[in-house]
Amino acid sequence: MLKWIVLAPLIGAIINGFFGKRLGEKLIGLIASASVAVSAVLAFFVFFTKLLPLPVGERLITEHFFTWIKVGNFQADFAYLLDPLSGIYILFITGVGLLIHIYATGYMHGDPGYYRFFTYLNLFMFMMLTLVLADNLLLLFVGWEGVGLCSYLLIGYYIRRQEAGDAAKKAFITNRIGDFGYMIAMFLVFTTFGTISFVAKGDVPSFLTQAAALSPEAIWTFGTMTAIALLLFVGATGKSAQIPLFVWLPDAMAGPTPVSALIHAATMVTAGVYLTARCSAVVVKSPTAMAVMAVIGAATAIFAATIGLAQNDIKKVLAYSTVSQLGYMFLACGVGAITAGVFHVVTHAFFKALLFLGSGSVIHGMHEEQDIRKMGGLKKYMPITFATMMAGWLAISGFPLLSGFFSKDEILWKTWSTESLPHGWGKFLWVIAALTALLTAIYMTRMMVMTFFGASRFGKAHGHDDHHGDHHGDDHGHHGDPHESPAVMWIPLAVLAVLSIVGGFIGVPAALGGSNHFEHFLEPVIAHVAPAGESAHALPVATDHGTPHGAPADHVAAASAAPAHADAHHDVGTERLFTVISVLLGFLGIGIGAAVWLKNPLKPMSKVLENKYYVDEIYETTVIQPLEHTSRDLLWKVVDVRIIDGFVNGAARTFAGLSGILRHTQSGYARNYAAVILIGAIIIIGYFGFLATR
Repeated sequence: MLKWIVLAPLIGAIINGFFGKRLGEKLIGLIASASVAVSAVLAFFVFFTKLLPLPVGERLITEHFFTWIKVGNFQADFAYLLDPLSGIYILFITGVGLLIHIYATGYMHGDPGYYRFFTYLNLFMFMMLTLVLADNLLLLFVGWEGVGLCSYLLIGYYIRRQEAGDAAKKAFITNRIGDFGYMIAMFLVFTTFGTISFVAKGDVPSFLTQAAALSPEAIWTFGTMTAIALLLFVGATGKSAQIPLFVWLPDAMAGPTPVSALIHAATMVTAGVYLTARCSAVVVKSPTAMAVMAVIGAATAIFAATIGLAQNDIKKVLAYSTVSQLGYMFLACGVGAITAGVFHVVTHAFFKALLFLGSGSVIHGMHEEQDIRKMGGLKKYMPITFATMMAGWLAISGFPLLSGFFSKDEILWKTWSTESLPHGWGKFLWVIAALTALLTAIYMTRMMVMTFFGASRFGKAHGHDDHHGDHHGDDHGHHGDPHESPAVMWIPLAVLAVLSIVGGFIGVPAALGGSNHFEHFLEPVIAHVAPAGESAHALPVATDHGTPHGAPADHVAAASAAPAHADAHHDVGTERLFTVISVLLGFLGIGIGAAVWLKNPLKPMSKVLENKYYVDEIYETTVIQPLEHTSRDLLWKVVDVRIIDGFVNGAARTFAGLSGILRHTQSGYARNYAAVILIGAIIIIGYFGFLATR
């Protein structure tokens, strides 16, 4: 059943790709949406009827498709692995993905490349499901590269727009930098452990099991685990847009809005977090790698949040918000709260997909306008879009009992109370994360106020912006009052709004009266970071008894460290106090945003923030132009043309000259040849005669 979860969208992509030109819009949309619906139904079925009923610690289902590569002691199977981590991912990938596909059937109506768009979208779903269900690092890398390819195709979907083409190339090249780190990490894993599989293959235990069993006293452990963890994180910084490789994601808004919602909010950008969680048994062995991850995550979070304060393109605000929220997720992983990071992945998928699709509804209703300075007062024109986006706005701002409140609060508390970082680091990073939470509430309130509240500012120019709208469908160039989107677009918004409101209840912490079902569900597959002075304890390797569906005895649970035990220092009262603080920060941010921008919606913002700290310009000056000049003026004109081509062409000219001289000896006259033979004979006889006289 697992392979059909993966293959169904591929079948949809093949049908639309080969026959889409002959099919109508309705049939194309039906095929694309139905293929994802099949994946979603199968995912929910196998999760709730096959995986969930299994005993805790034995929740593992594997399906071997075929042996892909087997050379010497290296083996990589095309096989799928379903456990609590991949199970959670396939639920929200297929569920949110289906809603986005349905939404896109209305949003892309009238677009000349309709069939091409849904072919790419289906292909992306296939690649993303391959990524999260892969049972080894190499197959995961296939999905990893596949989503990069599909991202390139979808960001550059508007092939006649220079902006879209540039953004697609930028995304592709930036991700290749990160992927290089992933590849080296994969090679290092194999040379260290003799396998790249997440489950046992024959008598060889998975590399996760071997990593979890490593003694901290082993001389080589620290350096090797640190190298692997940091190289994996390099890969994650590319996909998940962390400093310094975050620059591609905001530009990726050049693609259609459903692309932004699916790839850059709910799925692809969270692949780095998935990789970190999947390889947590390796990551937790390196305090250095975790410290780097936490610092970069916190820095990315606040850096992107400050930029989001000053953006005027509605999608750019959400793009920098995504970068900031991804920073939160890696901060959680770095402080040892990997389950909290994954929890935020899930809640973020709900409210950020909602906000992106809501922004698409606004753009659609505003006839392709994306500048929030030219909006205002839209709530009376688009009441459903406003109501649903309000749920997403409050969720991301940390409003009590909404989904973002629980996951963000968990990350803040785990950052404050962490014992996996050097003394005092957790407190410092908490201050940064708390300030980021405040800024998040401010810039999201600014976006909502400028879009939906106050007086209308339709058609008024407010300076030049480098955006041109999505230009999808048949509304392009059309003018008139804003209008509400059709039902095919607002129904997915309503579903996502409900999920944004109630989605956090799957992980209510004990301090707030819950039992944190989410954390307990993930415990067997996420490594636990031992407090300072302790070492993580490996779980005992599972026996063959009760392993489901022929799963190997060494399953993923055995690859992880022990589940988090009750912390003797845990102070419920303190945790509740910090919950109150985070709530107050959210309310304060909403209040500041409302007070400032209701009074002056066109309040000028810092040019430094508007221009994103000039990071792109700095990269252009310090990295891109030097590389271009070096490549053109040195590597091409000197090394290639003068040295390499000069050597090759010089050798050719030398032999051409020699052959030009020698060809005169081939005259075709027999007497000339006889004379040459005679002269040669005289020379030889003379030579031997000379030797005889001596």
